[in-house]
Order: sequence, then C-alpha cells, then structure tokens
Amino acid sequence: MKILKIQTLRGSNYWSIQRHQLVVVRLDLEGFQVQRTSFYQSLCKVLPSLAGKDIAQRNDISDADFLAEIVKDIAIALQGYVGMKVDFGTIRPTVEHNVYQVVFEYQTEGAGRYAARAAVRICTSILETGTYATQELQEDLKDLRDIRLDGQLGPSTESIVAEAKAKKIPWLELGSRAMIQLGYGVHQSRIQATLSNKTGILAVELACDKEGTKSILRASGVPVPRGTTIRSPKYLEDAIGEVGGFPIVIKPLNGNHGRGITIDVRTIKEAIAAFDMAQEVSEEVIVERFHTGRDHRVLVINGKFVAVAERVPANVTGDGVSTISQLIEITNQDPRRGDGHDNVLTRIEIDRTSMDILARQGFTLDSVPPKGQICYLKATANLSTGGVSVDRTDEIHPENIWLAERVARIIGLDIAGIDVVTEDISLPVRQTDGAIVEVNAAPGFRMHTAPSIGTPRNVAAPVIDMLFPAGAPTRVPIVAITGTNGKTTTTRLIAHIFKQTGKRVGYTTTDGIYIGECLVEKGDTTGPYSAQVILRDPTVEVAILETARGGILRSGLGFDGCDVGVVMNVAADHLGIGDIDTIEDLARLKSVVVKTALPSGYAVLNADDPLVVAMAEEVEAKVAYFSMDAENLLIKSHIAQGGLAAVYENGFLTILKGDWKLRIEEAVNVPLTLGGRAAFNIQNSLAASLAAFAQDVEIEQIRQGLATFVASSAQTPGRMNLFDLGKYHALVDYAHNPAGFKAIADFIQKWNGEAIGVIGAPGDRRDEDIIELGQLAASMFQRIFIKEDKDLRGRAPRAVAELLRQGVEEVNRNIPCITILDEAEALAAALDSAPQSSLVVVFPDKVDLAIGIIESRKSKMSS
Repeated sequence: MKILKIQTLRGSNYWSIQRHQLVVVRLDLEGFQVQRTSFYQSLCKVLPSLAGKDIAQRNDISDADFLAEIVKDIAIALQGYVGMKVDFGTIRPTVEHNVYQVVFEYQTEGAGRYAARAAVRICTSILETGTYATQELQEDLKDLRDIRLDGQLGPSTESIVAEAKAKKIPWLELGSRAMIQLGYGVHQSRIQATLSNKTGILAVELACDKEGTKSILRASGVPVPRGTTIRSPKYLEDAIGEVGGFPIVIKPLNGNHGRGITIDVRTIKEAIAAFDMAQEVSEEVIVERFHTGRDHRVLVINGKFVAVAERVPANVTGDGVSTISQLIEITNQDPRRGDGHDNVLTRIEIDRTSMDILARQGFTLDSVPPKGQICYLKATANLSTGGVSVDRTDEIHPENIWLAERVARIIGLDIAGIDVVTEDISLPVRQTDGAIVEVNAAPGFRMHTAPSIGTPRNVAAPVIDMLFPAGAPTRVPIVAITGTNGKTTTTRLIAHIFKQTGKRVGYTTTDGIYIGECLVEKGDTTGPYSAQVILRDPTVEVAILETARGGILRSGLGFDGCDVGVVMNVAADHLGIGDIDTIEDLARLKSVVVKTALPSGYAVLNADDPLVVAMAEEVEAKVAYFSMDAENLLIKSHIAQGGLAAVYENGFLTILKGDWKLRIEEAVNVPLTLGGRAAFNIQNSLAASLAAFAQDVEIEQIRQGLATFVASSAQTPGRMNLFDLGKYHALVDYAHNPAGFKAIADFIQKWNGEAIGVIGAPGDRRDEDIIELGQLAASMFQRIFIKEDKDLRGRAPRAVAELLRQGVEEVNRNIPCITILDEAEALAAALDSAPQSSLVVVFPDKVDLAIGIIESRKSKMSS
C-alpha cells in the first residue's frame, strides 16, 4: 500500500460544494490479503473510537473498498483524537486496478496531509504485523497536535472569522503577518488578531506607551495610578516617594502578557529585585502605585461597551494532601488547558516570579497547603500565564461602562481592552479607590468568548458590525466561466462589456490576470490562486473569472460563491488526466462552478448541450439558457414559465424573458463573429450578453461592448485571430481538442480558397484523442504541416507527430502532409507555400510566437 499523490482542496470542489477543506489521496493498495474480521479487531485495539463503525461484515463492498474505507476512517479518527473534529469522507476506485481516491475533511491543512500518511502507516502495519506500536501512535498524535497549533487561527481571529462565516461574509488568509481579509475586492476589510483596518496607528502607538496613556487619561480626569519611569535602580527610592510610597507595582515599559511585572512590592529589597526583572524585558521601567482590588478587562468596540471579565491569576487550591507541584500538575491535566493562546485555558508554567510569589505566601513547590487554601502562582491575571476568567458583563455599573467608553474614545481605539482594578465592578470605580491601569490595543477575546466561569459572550459580532454596517456590501459581483471551448473569449468579452459600466474590472484568463487595462501576471491563470489575486485587490469592483478544470481538480474554487456561473459546453478534452476518464466525469467537474452560484444569482447554461442542460437540476441559483436555435424546445418552455434566455434569432442576438424580446445586435455587426461566419463566436457572444444582462448591465452597454470587441491579437490573443497578408490570410486559434477543431472547420467551410493547416496536439492527451485530431484535420485542410509542442508532456520526440499523421492517413492517404517538428519552422513553411486567396490556419503551442511570426510578415508586406 502506497500513496501516489496527496492534494489539498481549499474551496468548493469535485467532491463537495459545502466541504471546502478536503484531502484527496491517490492510493495504490498494491497486492494485499486481508482477513476483515481479525484486521478490524486489531484496528479497534489501536483506535478504540472506530469500534462502532464495523464495516468488516458488509457484503456490498470488496476487500479493496474495505481497505480504502479503513484508511479514510483512520485519517478522520486521528484528527478527532487531537481536537480536530471532522466527519466527511468518501472513496472512489479509479480505472487502474486497486488504485483508489480516498477523500476526507481536514481543519488544518498540514494535519490533514499528516493524517493521510499516518493512516496508511497504521493500516499497513496492522496488515503486516497485526498491530501498531503504542509509542508510534502517541508520536503521531503529538505531531498532529503540534501541526494543529502551528496551523490554526488564534482564538480571537477564529471568533471573528466564525462570525463572518455566520453572516455569509467571505474571508481569505493574506499569507503575511497573520492578516485576514473579510469581504472581496473594493468592499474588503482586514483584521490582524483584533486590530482592524479602522484601527488608527496613533491610537496603537499611544496604547503601547503606557506612561503616555496614563498622562493623557490623567489630564482628562480619568482615575489612573500615579507613576513614573526610570532607567536605573539608583532612582528607585525617589520614584517610590514620587508615587506615594509602598505598596507599588514595578513593570517594564514595553512589556506584554504579564512579563517582568511584580505587584504589591512593599520593601526596597523587593523593589530592587523587581526592577532587575523588569529591565530584562525593557530598558525603561515603570514604578507606580499599587491599587488593591480585583483585575477586570473591559472590552469596548466601536465606542460601545461589549463585555467585561474578571481575571484571576494562575493559582491552585490545597487539598491537604498534595504538594503545590503536584497540584499544578493536576491542574494542567484539565483538557481545556493548552500551550499559549490556543486553548480555552493555558497551562501553568513555573518561573522565577512564581517562586517569589509562593515565597511571599510562605510556600515552596514542595509545600502541602491546607485544604481550601488558595496559592497564587503569578503576579498578573493574564490568561496567557495560566489565569482564569469570570464573566462579569451583567454586573458592571453603568458609570463604569460610561468611563470605559470614554477612555476608548480618548485613546482613539476602535477595539480597546481596558484594564480596571477595583474591589467591585458593580460599584463606580471612583467609590472603590479603583483605577484604569492600562489600555490595550489588539485585546484578546478568549476571556470573553470562552470564560472559565460565566456566560460566553459573542464579542466578535460587534467587530463585524463595525467593519460592515447594516446594508454595507461585502462582495463584488463575480462571474465565473467554465466549459471545454470558448471560455477565454467569453471571459474577455464579459469583462469588456462590464467595462462599459465604468467599473474597474478584474479578470483572469489563460493569457493572464488583468485589472482594468493592466496585465498583472502573464500566463495560464485560470485557477484559484489567480481568482484570489483579483478578489484580494482593493480596487476591483467586478470579478470575471475563467475557471478551468485543472484548478478545480488541484485546489477547488478560489471563491465561496459566484453571482453568475456560466458553462459554455462540455466536450471530450483532457480525458484520462486526474482520474477524469469520461465526458460525464468532466461534466460533473465543470458543474462545480454553477453549483456555487448564489441563490440570488444565475446559472447561465448552454441549452444546445445536453450535459450542460442536466446541470440545471443541481443548482440553487436561477437558471438562464442560451441557444443558437431560436426554436429550441427547452428555451420555449423556459420562457413560457417567465425564465430568462438568449438566442440567435433571424440573424440577431436576442434576449428573451417571459413574453418580451430585446434584440441586442445583428450578428454581422459584431466584430467577434467575423461578419457572422464564426458561429461559435456568436454562441460566445450570446453567453456573454446573457451573463451581463443577468447582472443588470443595460442593453445599450452590452451593445456597445459587442461593437467594440474585436477578435484580435490584442483583445483575444490566440482566439480566432485573422490576419490579412495580402494574397492570403492567416488564422491563429488555440483549438486543441476535437470540438475546437470542428468549430474552426465550420468557419473554413465558408472560406473561398484553399485551407492549409499547421497542427499539433498536447502530449498528455490519450492516443485516440490525438489520432482523432489528425482525422479531423484531414477533412478540414487541403494541405497539412504537422509540428510538435516544446513541452512533450512525457512523450518521446515524434510520438505525437506520428499519431497525428496516422489520423490524417486513416481519412486521406493522398493529402500532402509534411512533418516539421519545430513550430516556428512549420508555420514559416506553411506561409511560404500559401497560394492566392488561401487561408493558413495554425493551432499554436506558443500563441505569442505564432502571432509574432505572422505580424512580422505583415509589417514587411506594408513597408
């Protein structure tokens, strides 16, 4: 048993529209023998949680199915053991003997991939030895925990993202400084933990300056501790006198998470030791009056009070039997405790401060405190040092709410954590000799969302409401286009039509990523990465995304839903690649795009393609059809029910809805159709017009877009680019599958003159697919030049050329057929031999190269 390939999907995909995070394992079971019952019993000894899923007795599955199911179940179970509850999984055999696709859900990508490998190790070990070592399993689980901690979002970020999801707001990880984008394009906001793009840098800088914060608050009449800042212990006594004498607090000026803080300092000796510890964190040290009372964190968001939690320093309670060291160990066994900020509670770690605090209480780690005796272990109540939180939101006095809101506004923070020391938060601070001791930018939410005691508070909701007020948009319109042929031309045409609305359009194609009129990145950019480049851009107002099969298979979609999903057609292409072996598999893959169309949006489907029509049964969006046949029965039925459609009718591109008709333009006046001769571009124009109309683009703007879009090397490179070279013409088109060749054949039939073909085929296609291209070429051209791509995609040199020649000769052995493997040389030979009024058609590997050769000849001709 071995893994051939592991993929991770991060969006709607071939396996599931709702489950975005999936691992897909291509697993070769190799030669195996399995006694199901004994195997399953051994497995349940290793992983007891699988005991309730006994599939060993199922007679409806083969032994190979059984093992593939087991690998999937183990991978899911392993993640559950370390706190990552997932439940979705499926298996599917491939056309290769004993090779399966095993699919299961993950929460953290690295953990999902690790779980796949561990599941295969466990399964193989049980097959070979009957067991799996306990130590190895524990190491696997430890590794999974570590990967989970490294890969998951922090608790504050996670709470905000969860609220965004609940409100159907899309989100993306930006891949730098733990920043998260909420919303798409021009409507996006960003967060970094609990900093937002609305957080002012001046406010953050002020909050980080503890003395500056107190100075401004004091000047505003806010009760704050008296304090001063020093750099040397020789100034300690003067500083202590300045703040009013003992007790005092000594802390680093630039500290956080309670590092270097000593509270309730009562002697000069203690003060010197505390100063030394603080200066290990920061050169400047704060000396301030110590206010007795309980520590509270008040959370204010967008100027409004949201929650308050009392924070209790890390402690243990004596039982009269255990030492403090043993009590700490028992406390850390609480499953809610983990490392750092990643769990509800944090493990208690003993440091020098802990030893000093215990000594003040008359204890050491070996002391056995009396039953009920609370032994404090930290100077501060930070949750990150093992403290606990108690929700006090319903108890806070209204005057304290007013004070906290005022403090947040004085400092200028949109999200502020205000630390208040007071004996009783239900009384006004001014009555309890309390004080505002600190104001925090980027306050943690964990103490509020998951308090140790009390009611959890949804403090993320006010953040989302601040970033996206009621009625504010969170998305830009997304039009996603897929299909076998015509995707790029239709994508570019839709983008061009939307530009007539005056909005900034971002779009992706097989040629590159574009924003407005600018090329962002050149190349085949039709996958999720490219889509997210567009959706991350803060200037984009409309996204038009060509969406190819490869990206969906490799990673899933790059967006969570589209407003319009367009499927042009489904024809045989790339079959046998990525375990997409039939045209039905291909249709199922391409249907992912329209399945993600939002209920408020449209699925735009080709009514002339039965495989595309069938997709209407699975979409949640409204359906609109386009057809080259105005008498299409499906169109007539759809329109009769009030539906939306576009048809080619009496030479016009026409929009139909219910009982009314809008004629957009006569096809001969649409440059893309080459005077109405390019039927497939009429179809592309129908799809584009319908998609734009479904997004409320006005008919006049659609008409203007069609009138100004030309099938040229500038607007549609490699798509029906026709060049006038004087005595003959040259046509460049990227067609590389039978349907594409047939579309060009339809155009050639309307050409008065000899047709010469320069043909090739991608090397990763099946032999029969390449032969078919040769057969089609023989019926299209009077002369043929065969060339090969630079990238042979695993084929030997001349192998593709020989298959193409085989196809040509099967149809017509007498047709002149010359093999010139180099594309540039083959094209040059074809152009040199072109007679008067002929048409040289080249299906290029490198579009730029072919266009460059032709344009250089055109420029020489005119000079």
